[in-house]
Amino acid sequence: MDESDPTAPKLAPARDRVGPINERLAPLYPEFEGLNYANPFQLLVAVVLSAQCTDKRVNTITPALFARFPTAADMATCDIRELEQLVKPSGFYKNKAKNIRAACVEMVARFGGQVPTDLDDLVSLPGVGRKTANVIRGHAFETPGVTVDTHVGRLSRRLGLTRHQNPVKVELALAEIVPQAEWLHFSGRLIMHGRKVCLARKPRCEQCAVADLCPKVGVKGLAASRRRKKKAKPDSPQRAQRAQREPESK
Repeated sequence: MDESDPTAPKLAPARDRVGPINERLAPLYPEFEGLNYANPFQLLVAVVLSAQCTDKRVNTITPALFARFPTAADMATCDIRELEQLVKPSGFYKNKAKNIRAACVEMVARFGGQVPTDLDDLVSLPGVGRKTANVIRGHAFETPGVTVDTHVGRLSRRLGLTRHQNPVKVELALAEIVPQAEWLHFSGRLIMHGRKVCLARKPRCEQCAVADLCPKVGVKGLAASRRRKKKAKPDSPQRAQRAQREPESK
C-alpha cells in the first residue's frame, strides 16, 4: 500500500509495528552475513573497503592483505603503492588505501595501535563515518548501535518507520523506536532483507514476510516510473528502419 493510496488500510504507528517487523525478520536472518574478520583492526579495514563494493568481494581481498600487513603498525608504515594494488579489486582503491593507511597512522599515534571504542574517537579517523563506527562498535566491541547504510535508509522509509533522508537522522529515529538490545540486529536484518527481498528498483513484495505491516512508501511511484521509462524507451535502429520501409496502413 502506497502512503498516497486513499484506499489502503490504516496501519499501526511505526513504534507499534517495528517490534513485529523485527520478530518476523529474525528467523529469516538469524546471523548477519557479511565481512570476515578476526579482530577490530581487520573489521575496520574491511568496512572501509566495503564502500561501493560487495562484502563477498572484500572477503576475497582481505586474506592476502592481512597476511602482508597484520597490524595497524604494519599498515601505517606500508608502501602506499603496494597497498593500492592489494585493495584495487574493491574499487576506488587509491582513496581507500590513503584512508586506511592514514587511519592506521592515527591509531598508532593516538591509541597505541588499537582501534578505539569511543564513537567520537572512531569518527575522527580518516575514512570512518558513523556507519562504519557503529558497525565496529557493535560487532567488535558489543556496543549497540544503529547502522544506517543505503539498505537500512531505504527500508526504513519504505516501511514508514521514518521520513528522513539524512542517515544520522534515520539512525536517531530508529534508535527511538527499536529496543537498544536490538539496534545492531535490526540493522543487520534490514540490510539482508534489502539485499534479498526489498530491492531498490523491483521490491519483491509478494515474497516479503512483512508485507502486511508495510505501507510500501514510494513503491507505486517506483512502478509508475518504470512504466514511463519503458514507454518512452526509443525504438532500436533496426525497428525504426523497418517502420520507415513499411507502408502506412489505410
